[in-house]
Amino acid sequence: MQKTFTRKLLLGAGTLLLTSHAAFSQFVLSAEIRPRAELRNGFKTVRTGADKPAAFVEQRSRLSANYTHDKLQVRMTVQDVRIWGSTNQVYKSDPSLFNVYEAYGEYRFLPRFSVRVGRQALEYDNARFLGSLDWAQQGRSHDAVKFVYADSTGFTAHAGVGFNQPYFSEPTKLFDTYYTGIDNYKTMQYVWLHKDWASAKVSGLFFNDGRQRTTDSTTYYRQTYGVVAEQKLGSTVLGGEFYYQAGANLAGRKIRAYLAAFNATFNTKLTPLTLGVDYLSGSDARDATDRAFVPLYGTNHAFYGHMDYFYVSNPHGQAGRIAGLLDAYLKTSFKLSSKANLLAHAHLFESPATVYRTGNSDEKLGSRLGEELDLLLNVNVSPEFNLKTGYSHMLATSSMDALKNRPAGKPNNEWAWVMLTFKPVLFQH
Repeated sequence: MQKTFTRKLLLGAGTLLLTSHAAFSQFVLSAEIRPRAELRNGFKTVRTGADKPAAFVEQRSRLSANYTHDKLQVRMTVQDVRIWGSTNQVYKSDPSLFNVYEAYGEYRFLPRFSVRVGRQALEYDNARFLGSLDWAQQGRSHDAVKFVYADSTGFTAHAGVGFNQPYFSEPTKLFDTYYTGIDNYKTMQYVWLHKDWASAKVSGLFFNDGRQRTTDSTTYYRQTYGVVAEQKLGSTVLGGEFYYQAGANLAGRKIRAYLAAFNATFNTKLTPLTLGVDYLSGSDARDATDRAFVPLYGTNHAFYGHMDYFYVSNPHGQAGRIAGLLDAYLKTSFKLSSKANLLAHAHLFESPATVYRTGNSDEKLGSRLGEELDLLLNVNVSPEFNLKTGYSHMLATSSMDALKNRPAGKPNNEWAWVMLTFKPVLFQH
């Protein structure tokens, strides 16, 4: 009797300990396999008669581990990004990217305050200026310290700092913090404030980044100030943004640039309709002041047309200056079934800066750059499997040819793609 009672007592205590531990801790191991096939024939820049279409398959493979226990969270994501066929079937070297996309620890010191340290994605509001760039297979992440405050009234405040150095052999690094040759800031600081109400929300952002010039050790600082707001009026949603940039660029030129955007979404019986305009100031070839606003660390693929002609690691301007952009658009989404919908976007692009004909700096061209149509079919086959496919067409003008430095460009440009996403949870405890 005594032995039976003892066994029951030990079993009950063990169950209590396990239950208590499980209530305060969780471990999730998940994977993502995302191949994307593309046909490019005028993607990012206008094609010429000599250009042949490009076709390839790029795949992202990620493994993510997330652990939470009481006040602690630790997350790590490793990824492999490769082009199909980029290695031999039997090989000892691999040109593909294998890296750590996320690796951070976060501790909640107070019920409303926590600190996150390490490699992490920074994404705020609609990802206009700070985004994870998830469309790109490699994504974007920052090495930073982030301070987080959030209360029950809908107010949130984040502050972050970063200080970067190139790879070096640590035992030999005794002097200097010279940082160049990498397309990244040497140092950055930001503050993001956000407030939610029942039918509205507003955010404010300050971001300061310092970059070091290659010719000497001078660091130039650029400041970006932004406000993002949204208001619901019945079935209509109004959104607006304004950003202003100041400071100096790497050439030492003064920056005075801005972005203004407005959109309105109307719900109709058939489909929602979004009308909007984005205006990003720009510089022409003769400007001494840098008047070109740059959405530095945003997910630009989501805004200025799916064909990535603007602000996606490819220039559009003259004499080393960015011409800016006026983008008037109409967006909608048709629900085809409980699992499928079709997105359709139409863009009209114009240049805020004066465009000159290539090779003739006295001949001015029109401001119209072209029109783009984007179609995207999204199918959620299951919670762990998604299919997307799209087609885009760009009708470019001679002004677009000049800004892309493609004087023999063709007016019709296209891009088609198919992407599969497998995203299962492998283990959860």
